[in-house]
Amino acid sequence: MAITASMVKELRERTGAGMMECKKALVETNGDLDAAIEYLRKTGLAQADKKAARVAAEGQIILASSADDTEAVMVEVNCETDFVAKDDNFLAFANKVAQAALVSSSDEVDAFMSGDLESTRQVLVSKIGENVQVRRMARLASNGSIGAYVHGGRIGVLVDLEGGDVDLARDIAMHVAALNPAYNTVDDVPADVLEKEKQFLISQAEESGKPADIIEKMITGRLRKHLADITLMGQPFVKDGDITVEKLLKNNGAKVNSFIRLAVGEGIEKKTENFADEVMNQVKGG
Repeated sequence: MAITASMVKELRERTGAGMMECKKALVETNGDLDAAIEYLRKTGLAQADKKAARVAAEGQIILASSADDTEAVMVEVNCETDFVAKDDNFLAFANKVAQAALVSSSDEVDAFMSGDLESTRQVLVSKIGENVQVRRMARLASNGSIGAYVHGGRIGVLVDLEGGDVDLARDIAMHVAALNPAYNTVDDVPADVLEKEKQFLISQAEESGKPADIIEKMITGRLRKHLADITLMGQPFVKDGDITVEKLLKNNGAKVNSFIRLAVGEGIEKKTENFADEVMNQVKGG
């Protein structure tokens, strides 16, 4: 059966696969469109399985918000290279994932990454030649304002702000993206984390050989500074270093209930390559 351009076009529109892959699938299935779709699905699955073990530490953080702005989600979708992270096909898939996460009743990736969306991922892997994974999602709901901010596609922040306005919420989200506070307030710092830092400061101060009363003051002052550094409320506001975030919020009658920050690839062990060794290995292999 002759494979026409219109047949290839229709298969591309239904699957998102590349032109050559579509033509090959139609040839293999003698022009049967449904069989060609299944052929592409199986081919994509096979290639996705082969690439699944490869480290995917690049990618994008994508935001999606409800129509009334009371709920928002972020998803991290990973690939192997920064080049692919900017590819239109990859970005289109990542945005589909974010929308699916938003309407999902679950916060588990596996719950919405099934059926057509997983098939789309498999075809995308086949098309771009890289491992693509949906790593995680985060959801935030608010009765006040949600501050949402993504920096360069690599860092995403959601802030639940009570009081204030949308502009303030976004400013706080930008601050969190830039300064990466570990906790919201001092009360949120776990006791074991606080005690570990305190013991470190004690041993450090004792080595100075100064009197006990001076050491106590040193520890108190340094602990206070450390807590200011790691808490959102204690940090100087990124747009105005003369005021802390806590003071900024008080001036605007606002309060941060919670925030979430995701960064592409954080926690993923990246494989480092020595270029000279890589070339030598290829020479030996050849």
